[in-house]
Amino acid sequence: MPPRLRKRLVKSIRNRARVRSSASRKAASLPRREVGVRAYERGARSRLQKFRQGTALAVALTAALLLLFGGMDETAGQEPNNTTVISALDSPAVKQPIKADPEASLEEATTTIRDLLSGFYGLLPKILIALLFLVAAWLLGKALRVITHRLLRGWERSEAIAALVRIALFLVAIGAGLSVIAGDARALVGSVGLAGLALSWALQTPIESFTGWVLNALRDYYRPGDRIAVGEVFGDVYRIDILTTTVWEAGGSGKHVAGAQPTGAFITFPNWEILRSNIINYSRDFPYVWDEVVFGIANESDLAYTVEIFRRVAGEVVGPMMRQPIAEYRRLLERERLAFDVEAEPQVYLSLAEAWTNCTIRYLVPVRQRRRWASELILALSIEMIRPEHKDRIIGGYPRREIDLLDN
Repeated sequence: MPPRLRKRLVKSIRNRARVRSSASRKAASLPRREVGVRAYERGARSRLQKFRQGTALAVALTAALLLLFGGMDETAGQEPNNTTVISALDSPAVKQPIKADPEASLEEATTTIRDLLSGFYGLLPKILIALLFLVAAWLLGKALRVITHRLLRGWERSEAIAALVRIALFLVAIGAGLSVIAGDARALVGSVGLAGLALSWALQTPIESFTGWVLNALRDYYRPGDRIAVGEVFGDVYRIDILTTTVWEAGGSGKHVAGAQPTGAFITFPNWEILRSNIINYSRDFPYVWDEVVFGIANESDLAYTVEIFRRVAGEVVGPMMRQPIAEYRRLLERERLAFDVEAEPQVYLSLAEAWTNCTIRYLVPVRQRRRWASELILALSIEMIRPEHKDRIIGGYPRREIDLLDN
């Protein structure tokens, strides 16, 4: 056989053997790739199942339950050990759609509920210890309240101090109980921080009301029994709670009781009004207010004579009642170094109106007796004005109207 033909024959035989070897290797690699795809699919399903469990727990449970059952999902992020790594040199795996299996879903839900119940049963001793902490804090708070009232008897802020101590004890007890339940103080710090951020946003209004209560307890803006005006609320303070204040309403302009007297209604407003509104206290340090009564006098009257008569009558009616409050008022101004001139007797002032002159009588009166003294003063002045000796000298002023008659 010629050498050239021999070479061609050998080369052809080698090529055929190479093709057969490659085909056999491909045939052998098919089961291995199929096994790898199935293992990868099982791993993906396992990770998806665990991700669903974690998402359901995160959405369904509150921050407290997350602290209780947070230790059960420690292995949720681990990779399965039987996953086969597919070589990059192999051909890409064929993607197969994952079909929903009702039996697998039911088994997943049952497993989740079983894990929750088993975790709860395992945490029962820790929960009992946390409850004991709360009971101990409550008993200790009661004892400290009694001790605080005895030691700080007569101090206006003793109740506020006792309440703050009780709140601090409860916060410490809650923190200790959560530490016992969670078991890891470092994880507890982060969880409490996130829970506190969420609660501060959700409970913004109660937190503001509590802050207003603390501020009022420390600064003493008003106390039970004071007559105050906060925003649109006017009346006597009846009760001060941690979140709200109850006021016994007093009448005024636009109400069914026009005078500053109790209406019989109770108004409750949140304590955050202390932070947002002006607080007017009519009786905290000095339970008296200045009041005025206005009389209209005709311009034809003897104004100087009228002022003298009105001052004398007002002095007889409200003068004796003003002496002691005026002395207290002067001492209060001197203590605060306020140089105000305070008249010891009722004063009469004149002002021009449309067609008459107004005589304003100014006097000091108890804050809850304004209407009574105003009525007595008006009655006394009205009787004095109609006396015969004041005829043509004190003439009452009345509204005047101008009428034009037109000839037809």
